Amino acid sequence: MRLDVNLLDYVLIAIYFATVLAIGFAARKRISSSLDFFLAGRGLPAWITGLAFVSANLGAIEILGMAANGVQYGAMTVHYYWIGAVPAMVFLGIVMMPFYYRSKVRSVPEFLRRRFNGSTQLLNAITFAVAQILIAGVNLYALALVMEALLGWPLPVSVVVSAVIVLSYITLGGLSSAIYNEVLQFFVILAGLIPLTVLGLMKVGGISGLADKVRQSALGEGGLHTWANTAGDNPMQAHWIGIVFGLGFVLSFGYWTTNFAEVQRALSARNTNAARMTPIIAAYPKLLIPLITVLPGMIALVLFSGWGEGQDYNNAIPMLMRDLLPNGVLGVAVTGLLASFMAGMAANISGFNTVFTNDIWQSHVRKDRDDGYYLRVGRIATVAGVAMGVGTAFIAAGYSNIMNYLQALFSFFNAPLFATFIIGLFWRRMTPWAGFWGLLSGTLAGFACYIGFKAGLLDFGTELNASFWGAGVAFAVDAIVSVVVTLVTTAKPEEELRGLVWGLSAVDLDDDALAGDAKWYRSPVVLGTGAVILAALMYGVIL
Repeated sequence: MRLDVNLLDYVLIAIYFATVLAIGFAARKRISSSLDFFLAGRGLPAWITGLAFVSANLGAIEILGMAANGVQYGAMTVHYYWIGAVPAMVFLGIVMMPFYYRSKVRSVPEFLRRRFNGSTQLLNAITFAVAQILIAGVNLYALALVMEALLGWPLPVSVVVSAVIVLSYITLGGLSSAIYNEVLQFFVILAGLIPLTVLGLMKVGGISGLADKVRQSALGEGGLHTWANTAGDNPMQAHWIGIVFGLGFVLSFGYWTTNFAEVQRALSARNTNAARMTPIIAAYPKLLIPLITVLPGMIALVLFSGWGEGQDYNNAIPMLMRDLLPNGVLGVAVTGLLASFMAGMAANISGFNTVFTNDIWQSHVRKDRDDGYYLRVGRIATVAGVAMGVGTAFIAAGYSNIMNYLQALFSFFNAPLFATFIIGLFWRRMTPWAGFWGLLSGTLAGFACYIGFKAGLLDFGTELNASFWGAGVAFAVDAIVSVVVTLVTTAKPEEELRGLVWGLSAVDLDDDALAGDAKWYRSPVVLGTGAVILAALMYGVIL
């Protein structure tokens, strides 16, 4: 797996690292308060936050993991984008961001405190913090794989060195540094992966040549389709009900609408319309990301052998880089992977330090301290988060396909949170303790499903299908418990719910619209509808 890099490749990588650190130092000059550190002062334009939104998700997990899924499951992997991302991103922008942004909350757990109570806030803050550390570990492990291939370093050394890289610029410049670096990283990632995809297609004889070779692979004809045989036998062993309800609704909406690592980018926008436009702008490049993640995985499937039998699915992208890219281009591709790691890791750690500081430490441990105190706590939390991520990287090392591990985490943490959030948003009668007990019950149900599958008590076929069904169970249990507890407990007065639930707007909010916001190309509804229509049309190509 050792990559044949030369001096030119190392120079390109060094230039990138110098640029990243320079952005961190430049952003540090703008940090004068905790709001600057955690939410970039709420002053960024929509195109910046939109690119950061998609880049924060386009981490090493996304690139290595979705390519691994392309090898293991073929074209069905695009479900994670066209039904598993775009509709939920549009829903976040059109429906949910006005509640987040206009309520002036600093995080999703803080919104839950205002809608329900402090116990619900603390429960969500703890589960979110744990999830971000685990996911940060996956990002660290993914980059360590690349550095091991690049430099030949042992995995433990690669993990530690990789952690130090990202720690430096997040600690310096907070969310501003993370976001501006994410915009840079988005273009660096494209510059690295587009040549890899083009050269891979040339190697296999273009799209038609790839299709012929996939038919001859272990996946067979099923590897070229998305919805065909989803009521019977298919590479993912997934039923269309699990895909639509488990992935398309529960996992997708649970992740995109409540995951603070993503929502935080929109909260840093300069006004409500910019916040709403953030995920919708991100939805358009998201439609095309499978071309540089899933498609290379399918190319690796037909170029290499031994998958699942000694050959790790996670190695698809590094193996393509090793065999296809000339020097110079190889340096750009390696830099793209390093950039993807930093984007994903920065999203995890910036989300962790904000939630830990505001929703755990300030709200439940040390209240009423000066702003400088919480700024220092945020920086300490950043260091601690990265250190814990180093430990959890070795959990991810136990999975041959890191995306399976990641989806399992989402079924535990995001699916029940979405149930609590969406019911509380549209049903004003839902009580504070219904929020707490529903969220706790749903989370435990998700864990129980996964443990049952791993123990052989439940047969879901594949790990990914187990995540689909586990997410559905977690959502259903949360919803049922929320309704039952609501019927026997007392709801909040309507005055306390203004601006937090559908149909009860806050009466004291100023209009923050800017000149030009009324134009059609700044309309979340118009652009969001266009993104959903495009996703549906793209399915028509590979039904």
